[in-house]
Amino acid sequence: MKKSLLALAAGAFILGAAEFVMMGILPQAAAATGVDIPTAGHYISAYAIGVCIGTLMLVFGRKVPPKTLIILFMAIALAGNALSALSVNAGMLIVARFISGLPHGAFFGTATLIAKTLAEKGKEAQAVSMMVTGQTVANMLGVPAGTLMAEFLSWRLAFGILAAWAAMTIALTLAWIPFVPPVRDTGILGQFRFLRRRGPWVILAAVFVGNAGVFCWWSYVSPWLQKTGGWPGALVPFLMMLAGFGMVVGGLVGGRITDNWRHAGTAALGQFISMLGLLMVLLLPGNRATTALLTFWIAFGLFFISAPQQLLMTEAGRGGGELIAGAAVQVAFNFGNAVGSVIGGLMLTTFSMDYRFTGLGGIPLAALSVGLLVFYSWRCETDTEAIHRMREVHV
Repeated sequence: MKKSLLALAAGAFILGAAEFVMMGILPQAAAATGVDIPTAGHYISAYAIGVCIGTLMLVFGRKVPPKTLIILFMAIALAGNALSALSVNAGMLIVARFISGLPHGAFFGTATLIAKTLAEKGKEAQAVSMMVTGQTVANMLGVPAGTLMAEFLSWRLAFGILAAWAAMTIALTLAWIPFVPPVRDTGILGQFRFLRRRGPWVILAAVFVGNAGVFCWWSYVSPWLQKTGGWPGALVPFLMMLAGFGMVVGGLVGGRITDNWRHAGTAALGQFISMLGLLMVLLLPGNRATTALLTFWIAFGLFFISAPQQLLMTEAGRGGGELIAGAAVQVAFNFGNAVGSVIGGLMLTTFSMDYRFTGLGGIPLAALSVGLLVFYSWRCETDTEAIHRMREVHV
């Protein structure tokens, strides 16, 4: 079981690093491909578009064993990151980034199913949180390492290493992940049958608005640390490591609580933690101590909710739609990121580039997410087959 989770976590690592590393190496990639910074922003959006479109692979892969799907996703990640490392112009890099994003949502949907299937009874959320830990470690170590490589060696080296990591993950998958049967084949339309219930839509809406709220602030965390907190730019990568550490701890703690409490309740608690952090971003005076604390705090809340939300959606798709449902979380997550960045930018424009007001843009969205998750736990729990989680407790 532990080896299986290590293989899945390795896959989550490469996808987490590939998604976020571009934010740290954007100036170097822009210079190498001959474009300005705003145009280079398309390298980030190309990945997000790939995430959304790539999820459709699961529609046609419903008869394929999940282990085989993981190998396919890692092969695509290998090709996309290798092409990124070799890109000589902007068009080529945009295509490469799009390819790199294709397996992202599909991988997490499939990996959640594998982790849940192989987990000990009553420890499903902890297994999922261990898998997601690969993504959080990527934010803690992989992204800062890529930034330093771009600064002192070459931005291409970061993508080359990710391509090699994908090849290693294929080998680990072959060696360590056992056979898991495909989900029940209910036809193409049958995979989406779970969307006829309101519960899954409530979860997806909570993921969307919750991440939009956090990314109002997170999209501008580097200048916030420097302008509001007074941190020198050279120390920002280390504060990103602190944020990554918060993500790791939040994911592990959230997974453990989820196995011992209501899934939606745990997710609501994590979102409430993030909302309080955004409120403090707005209200607390900016200095090094408070900005460092809030960087850890909000990152903790951001991944505290990962395991419960992934499990809620996988359970929502019981009966043939598990893979699509699990992947849908990543699609909602990425749409939320994009919208949150825009709203945060509007807050900066409206309030004379005062970075504290990115928190103001995120607070109502995070509060709405908390409300949606509380409503789900109160009224929609049975819509996602939650009764199957019930087990006898002897007192």
